[in-house]
Amino acid sequence: MFRIRRIFDDSLPFDRQEIQRVQEILRERFPGLSESEVADLPRRLNDPVEFRFRSHLFVADNARGAVRGFAMVLHDRAERFVYLDYIATDPQKRGSGVGGALYERVREEARSLDALGVFFECLPDEREECASEEEYVQNVARLRFYERYGARPIVNTKYELAPREDQKGMPYLVFDDLGTGKPLRRAATRKIVRAILQNRYRHAFGSSYVDEVVASFVDDPVQLRPKRYRAPKARENPQGKTASAPIVLVANARHEIHHVKDRGYVEAPVRIRAIRKDLDQSGLFREVKPRHFAESHILAVHDRSYFEFFKRVCRGLPEGKSVYPYVFPLRNQARAPKELSVRAGYYCMDTFTPLNSNALVAALSAVDCALTAAEAVLHGERLAYALVRPPGHHAERAAFGGFCYFNNNAIAANFLCAHGRVAILDIDYHHGNGQQTIFYDRPDVLTVSVHGHPSFAYPYFSGFAEENGVEQGEGFNWNLPLPEKVDGRRYGAVLSKALRKIEEFAPQFLVVALGLDTAKGDPTGTWSLSPADFRANGRRIGAARLRTVVVQEGGYRTRNLGTNARAFFEGIVEGMEESNSPSKARGEGHDASRA
Repeated sequence: MFRIRRIFDDSLPFDRQEIQRVQEILRERFPGLSESEVADLPRRLNDPVEFRFRSHLFVADNARGAVRGFAMVLHDRAERFVYLDYIATDPQKRGSGVGGALYERVREEARSLDALGVFFECLPDEREECASEEEYVQNVARLRFYERYGARPIVNTKYELAPREDQKGMPYLVFDDLGTGKPLRRAATRKIVRAILQNRYRHAFGSSYVDEVVASFVDDPVQLRPKRYRAPKARENPQGKTASAPIVLVANARHEIHHVKDRGYVEAPVRIRAIRKDLDQSGLFREVKPRHFAESHILAVHDRSYFEFFKRVCRGLPEGKSVYPYVFPLRNQARAPKELSVRAGYYCMDTFTPLNSNALVAALSAVDCALTAAEAVLHGERLAYALVRPPGHHAERAAFGGFCYFNNNAIAANFLCAHGRVAILDIDYHHGNGQQTIFYDRPDVLTVSVHGHPSFAYPYFSGFAEENGVEQGEGFNWNLPLPEKVDGRRYGAVLSKALRKIEEFAPQFLVVALGLDTAKGDPTGTWSLSPADFRANGRRIGAARLRTVVVQEGGYRTRNLGTNARAFFEGIVEGMEESNSPSKARGEGHDASRA
């Protein structure tokens, strides 16, 4: 089993290790490739301006990080084309379907980028142009493989013209129209060929050579070689296709048991079903099962006495029985009352968050989902979504409330901060008091919350602008309380301000506490954000280009929950892709450029 994922840069140790393995495969498969070309791989990912293309590196690996193959794709946004630079498998893993899955992933990426098609180079399948019979057989197999997808060499040009008299076996330029059947126009192709020769190969060719090759493209539309090989139609690889979806989804399958049917209790299972309905139709998500994590991750964030109290009370209640707090220890917090109906309020902050036998099971499962999403990002994924209930951002170190028992996003952030700086961005309508109190004296986690002002919005006693942190954490908590009436334009401006603060902090990871209760008509909020606003806000967050874990918090108007969630995630993906594009941007190989 393997997955295919994109590596954006070398900022994380896990990605650096896989990039090093990719470099090893390059050396093994393409011994004629210069060491500088291999060494430049991380820089090509990090600096699209210098290399004139945005480089997309896809690796086929397993959960342990064993790289089985890779593909390097260059994207030119201005000329709307994708160039397949390298595609290779581990020499020990040939014939395992990895190469096909990688190429299918490249084609999907080209479609998502609205490219005219995929261009790449293949060494000729003519005997007289090959140095040996073995090379001829390999070249035939390669072009036969690509022809299955409709990709064929462009003919009637001087692209195979050798820049020096002593060079033989120059590669074909192959074009894959991605199954559209649209003709390739001469004017567009000339620009593309010039970009390939000048930018991909940089200073390898003189201007007169480039001009001669470009001018040789005279057919309009450009002509492809007739089909030469008979082969069965290429089939989509389900594994590769599933693995290409950009967002990892970790859903809390055990949330359904936490169904409090008391009148007015809006934190109901239908919320998750409403979100899933739209997300499942988007094609953006690939679901992974949550794995179980040790309780130590919860205890790193929550007080042990609270944790043990919560477990003991929930496990001791009969099925279907809920206890609501109604008495709170304002004067003496040293002694916990013996009577359960009174003791329920010892660790609580409101009267509407019940204790019952299923709350513990659902809350523990939600933590596992958040940690699984965080682990996915730590292991190289760019974006992961923990779709959970009960929510968590109101849960403090030793207090529950606001439908929250364990602070899922704080637990995920604490897990990640062992590997780099973390920012939590809370965009729920209500203040994220839980993570504020948990990290209030710490400088390694920046907590930012955009919310309704506590003068009218829960939790009422926190979320003021002057709450900035204490001791070492001073300056690392930032609240942006807003008035009762806020539209999308006002919200977007404040969110941009919050993101600038996060950019100054320069974190390696971003945890987003996603509240959909900022939407128009939500029964717990007063703002009026539309699906277009959620999309725009997602785009702003995606443009930060941070490894991001999104944890579901509030949102209670089921009629538009799914629409708004889908718009938000579509915006994040768009923002990440837009920020990956530079303003504008020949070798040994497959290296697709010399295969």
